[in-house]
Amino acid sequence: MAMLNVYILEDELNIVKYIWSILDEIPYVRIVGHAGEMAKAEQEIYEKSPNLILADIQLKDGVSFELLSRLNLDVHILFITAYSQYAIEALNIGAIGYLTKPIDAICLTETIQKCFEKTQEFKFNQNQLLMADRHMKTPAVPQKIALKTFEFTQIINIDDIVYCLGDKGYTTFFMRSGDHLLVSKVLKHFEGMLPESQFIRCHQSYLINTHYIHKYYKDGQLEMQDGKLIPVSNRKRDIIAQYIDTLS
Repeated sequence: MAMLNVYILEDELNIVKYIWSILDEIPYVRIVGHAGEMAKAEQEIYEKSPNLILADIQLKDGVSFELLSRLNLDVHILFITAYSQYAIEALNIGAIGYLTKPIDAICLTETIQKCFEKTQEFKFNQNQLLMADRHMKTPAVPQKIALKTFEFTQIINIDDIVYCLGDKGYTTFFMRSGDHLLVSKVLKHFEGMLPESQFIRCHQSYLINTHYIHKYYKDGQLEMQDGKLIPVSNRKRDIIAQYIDTLS
């Protein structure tokens, strides 16, 4: 039987025991090692060659992004983190898979199954980890975002997003170049990630980049610079009007 070799990078022993107990119940999982320090993990990960690394972000001797971004392995990475604004922002900006503490056993098991089936969702990507690491160390208004489509992950400049369209659990990004990218996350997810000083949720289905507003019509429609007409909901018209007034 094919096995999924898992390495645990976590410095809280009670959490390690909890994860271990869940993984022990999965017949195709083999735990090949555990470390609570990056120095030990760096040596062992190369020796053990895991298929999946479960990693806490903040360890006693540093941030695990630093270690994992140096790896040159064909491996899945799933981060485990206590909720913090900057940690979650960093993971989202890098489009990196994660679970929050306290860990839900069902979510962990389902994620392990995805890795065993060799989906690309949690695949190691050095550029994504470096983006997350930079944001974690020096939180600021993000300049780039990684978007996972069904076929690839693309890193784009936030300034190049003209608007986003949400529809039934998916979000389509319409770019200044004329390209568009479909991502399987709801619009609200990106509303919380993109800088609110630049992006306005003008309608249930639309999140716009105010830098690309061309005209605002009295009937409650926005015309973007690419010619797209976007509706403004009644309750958002005051917000749009106030923004337009600041430019007058």
